[in-house]
Amino acid sequence: MNWREYAEDLKLFEVFDKNLKPMTKSERYKYVRILIDYFSKDDLCKVSKLPDNYEQRRQMLRGILNSYPPKKIEPNIMDMIHRLLLDEYRDKNIVDSKEIIEIEKDISIFRGDITTIKVDAIVNAANAKLLGCLKPLHTCIDNSIHSNSGPMLREDCNKIIEKQGHLEYTGGAKITRAYCLPSRFVLHTVGPIISDSNPSIEEEKQLISCYNSCLNLANEIKEIQSIAFCCISTGVFGYPKDVAANIAIDTVKEWLKNNKDRNLKIIFNVFSQEDEEIYKSILNY
Repeated sequence: MNWREYAEDLKLFEVFDKNLKPMTKSERYKYVRILIDYFSKDDLCKVSKLPDNYEQRRQMLRGILNSYPPKKIEPNIMDMIHRLLLDEYRDKNIVDSKEIIEIEKDISIFRGDITTIKVDAIVNAANAKLLGCLKPLHTCIDNSIHSNSGPMLREDCNKIIEKQGHLEYTGGAKITRAYCLPSRFVLHTVGPIISDSNPSIEEEKQLISCYNSCLNLANEIKEIQSIAFCCISTGVFGYPKDVAANIAIDTVKEWLKNNKDRNLKIIFNVFSQEDEEIYKSILNY
């Protein structure tokens, strides 16, 4: 399904207001308590005992939201979640993509949390349902992006799946707003799942398609001038890191060569030192 078919449903180009008044510590504490109370009334989110300190309560709220299905949330509650998430970003080191040094023309590497990059679009390594991993406090990138964006991201992804009438195909790409993230958009792509650390030719084609699908989608949206790629399929999906990195770099370089009229800044986002060294080695940096 082409992005034009669901853009209006998602209000894709409506600017999400991120300039809200800072919260006090007492306001944060109050919001977290109210939000836990609200969601704990749902049969899906029973809370037996409320932790004593704020950090534990905040983790509890994150876990609740991680597994909360894409169902209607009252507007005032959604506003509280958004304000809390946006305020928490004041405590984080946000990195402007314009300040990330290019290794070669239009290509950069950034090691760190993809949810802290101020960039036009970030890429999420999604699953076929596009709803996040749904495992409370799981450390995968899919969970992190959904946690820091807010429940509207899951609602939008659910609208896409419902409209297209089937799960997302491996190698495709969909786009949503990024909501509370520093980026403006999130590109969701489903990479191949490797069971034996030995990708087949078909799985290689699927991974190549993930990168091309994201690039081609971004190419159609003038608001996207920069895009940060995560290491697609290399986490729990099991694709060998070095092989996946070679595919990522080769595919991006080939796309840039074939689209010289499109000034698109590419950032390869890596989380570990091992990943960073792999990418730098391939790029001879």
